[in-house]
Formats: sequence, structure tokens, C-alpha cells
Amino acid sequence: MAFKFVVFAALVAVAKAGVIGAPAVYAPGAPLAARAYAAPIAAAPLAYAAPAVAKVAAPVAVDTDYDPNPQYSYAYDIQDALTGDSKGQQESRNGDVVQGSYSLVEPDGTRRTVEYTADPVNGFNAVVHREPAVVAKAVAAAPVAVAHAPVAAYAAPVAKVAAPVAAYAAPLAARAYYG
Repeated sequence: MAFKFVVFAALVAVAKAGVIGAPAVYAPGAPLAARAYAAPIAAAPLAYAAPAVAKVAAPVAVDTDYDPNPQYSYAYDIQDALTGDSKGQQESRNGDVVQGSYSLVEPDGTRRTVEYTADPVNGFNAVVHREPAVVAKAVAAAPVAVAHAPVAAYAAPVAKVAAPVAAYAAPLAARAYYG
């Protein structure tokens, strides 16, 4: 046991002395004689020099699609006599100022009209107006044909619903059997 301790202490002493444990230092392609262990590098102070980097300003990307004074105007109007759908919108923009309105007929028959503006000073502002229900002559004059299927045609699916319920009874019975 004492011999093992002496050998271990000798290995520690040799390692601290730098005889073993240093990495192999050689140049790629060097002859085998040059491929030997070198003295520990820790003997000399380490110095680090950052690579020289020339600071060059990156080119500024210019957006050629940028419009400093955007302007547009659009509008649409839908009047569907068959369904009674009635709605429309118009909007215009000049720079940072947007003005517009839209209107629609709600399900209860009232017409809702919203007038809005948006600008950098006041933000977005909207005013909502409601008009009472008015029956349009074009909608009242156009009869809508509705075809109803006979009630007897809907009786057949009810009988089909009962069949799948019976199909679920079989797995339960099989489960009780193997159970």
C-alpha cells in the first residue's frame, strides 16, 4: 500500500513540475522530431491582442417606396335587393390626416353611420349616428321565393339516429363478457 502511495506522490510531483500534462505543440506537416511535448505555457504571462478591425459605417438603406405625403381616396356602395344588404364606405387620406365614413343596416333594420377622422394631433375620433328602420321600396317590391321541403322528408334521419345507439351496446356486452 505504501508503494502505491509513493508512486502516486511521484506522479503528482512530476505533473506539477510540468514534465507531463503539457499539450503537444507542433506545426502541421512538421517532421516527427518536432512533434514532442513542450514546456508548460503557464511559465510566461499570457497576453491577448484583439484583431484590428476597421470601423466602417454601414450603408444606410433607403426605402424607395416611402412616400412622405401619402394620398388616396376610395369608396364602395352595396345595395342588394334580394338579400336586403345595404352598406357602403368612403375614405380619403392626405398625409397624416384620414377622414371617412361607413354605413350599414343592422339586423333590427336601423341604419348605423359612423363618421371618423384620424390625425397626429387629435388621434382617432368617431361619431356614430343611428337612423330608424325604413322599409326600402325596392326590397319590399321584390318577392323572395322560399322553397320548403315537406316535413315527411325529415322523418327518415330520425330513424337512422336510433341505429348507432344500438351499435354501442355490443362493445359493452363484450367488455362485460371478457371482463
